[in-house]
Amino acid sequence: MPAKAGPRGCACPSSRDVAPEPIVETSALGRSFHGRPVLQDISLTLREGELLGIVGPDGAGKTTLLQMIAAILRPSTGECRVFGSDVVREAAQIQAQVGYMSQGFSLYDKLSVAENLAFAADIRDVPEESFEERKAELLAMAGLGRFENRQEGDLSGGMRKKLALCTILIHETRLLILDEPSLGVDPLSRRELWNILDRARAQGKSVIFATSYMDEADASDQVLLLREGRPLAMGTPAELRRRAQGKVYQLAAGTGFSERALEASDDVISFQKVAVREYRVQTLTAQSPVIVNADVSPTDPTMEDVFTVESTSNIDQGEGVSAVRPALTDDISVKSVGVTRRFGKFVAVDAVDMAIRKGEIIGLLGPNGAGKTTLIRILCGLLPPSEGHATLAGFDVARQSHEVRSRIGYVSQRFSLFTDMTPMENLRFFARAYGVPRSQMEERITSAARRAGLDALSERLVGSLSSALRQRLALACAIVHRPLVLFLDEPTSGVDPLSRFRFWRLISALAAEGVSIIVSTHYLEEATYCDRLGLMMDGRLIAMGTLEELRSRLGLEDARVEDVFLGFIARERALEKKS
Repeated sequence: MPAKAGPRGCACPSSRDVAPEPIVETSALGRSFHGRPVLQDISLTLREGELLGIVGPDGAGKTTLLQMIAAILRPSTGECRVFGSDVVREAAQIQAQVGYMSQGFSLYDKLSVAENLAFAADIRDVPEESFEERKAELLAMAGLGRFENRQEGDLSGGMRKKLALCTILIHETRLLILDEPSLGVDPLSRRELWNILDRARAQGKSVIFATSYMDEADASDQVLLLREGRPLAMGTPAELRRRAQGKVYQLAAGTGFSERALEASDDVISFQKVAVREYRVQTLTAQSPVIVNADVSPTDPTMEDVFTVESTSNIDQGEGVSAVRPALTDDISVKSVGVTRRFGKFVAVDAVDMAIRKGEIIGLLGPNGAGKTTLIRILCGLLPPSEGHATLAGFDVARQSHEVRSRIGYVSQRFSLFTDMTPMENLRFFARAYGVPRSQMEERITSAARRAGLDALSERLVGSLSSALRQRLALACAIVHRPLVLFLDEPTSGVDPLSRFRFWRLISALAAEGVSIIVSTHYLEEATYCDRLGLMMDGRLIAMGTLEELRSRLGLEDARVEDVFLGFIARERALEKKS
């Protein structure tokens, strides 16, 4: 994750200085597809050495904007110039000068790390006499030196991202255009990616990057907030935070406090639990909310707060839900003993012991390739363990997988929805697939759709929906049969903060009704919504407990979740070196 940075590069030059020529300049830029505007009225300027963050959820128009700046996509309205050249009339000239990294990034899985770099250098006409020096420098910077001969297809997600970045840095471009470089990457790899970018900027390169991680905006000189193809706000991080000043509060809960007081307040937009009895609250107006049995005081806004406050008037909040939860009992819903899964010689899950109580929310954290998804698939009955055994609702997940699957809900990373069907058609399909009785089907579908706020979308195809709405639909499809256990594999990737808040309120409401929930995530702040956290590395469960327990084990009582995560990873690696 990028280190915090103050505002830079956006102040007017002094009378003794001359402002450098713009690297990128757009005016009223827009793009339509089949007559439907997907991006409108974008005006910005990027100068040499500056970092511009384009921040917003999936479907906000970030990729469309980047592709127009990279001269890959023609604008429908407005103008865009890069290095002084017009993106329409001089597209080839611009494409030869910029380094563009798409979300899919163009790597070749059958080629090694070194071969991918050599290919990228060859098509960019990098001189042979300088290639070896540049390659060695980039591999060392990215920590890929010892993987030089490994095939790209055998790299972890974080390593592939770093390699992709190296392939565009190999030709000494002055402008990097990066489409969500850290999406789906664990916190450790994200930090390493940003170290590479920091070094590139130190060499005078300009960077435009798109992201759905609001904290990355604080590393930028300028930030453009996008939602549904329109600019919400633009400025330095400090300027944007001032827009939310007075609308963000810290709440210390006293005896008798209930979250219902926050849910019932007309002025509260959203809130996040940040500690055992502490909350962060965003409000509609710059007026301290009056909450019973709580001490409320103003606090400095973060970029997540800014986005939440700025986008409030445009968001469909769905049906309000109460998420006040009863105390957990000792009733076990899911249990694994020595669960191991091998793929050939590779051990994906290594002797995992775990017990999950009824109505408990368990968060699975870990680097890419740690085994989180494989473990979830085993507990779902989708993948048999190589060793050990696991039960769900008393049924063996390997021998009684049919009984197990009828009692679970599962939301995969890609939301297994049918994009050429409407939300209601998807709900009916999953209701039938899960065996909902015909006599109860319409009532169950109506209830699941209403809870997810999907009533008004019955005639729209899923492919036309935003990521936040697809997320809610995927959850509705997973709960239409009222499962006992719900599995969520990185369900909030690419979703904006306010939509994540609404999503987690529904998750907490389901847990309050007794549904056990296992969720994997790379958004570490979501750990505060979980009852316990399981930290995985190299297929092993290296730590499990409440956030407070994990902090205590490291001696980091007030540490951020990221510091706890990285602390356990570092401790585990140190133990491996000793052994």
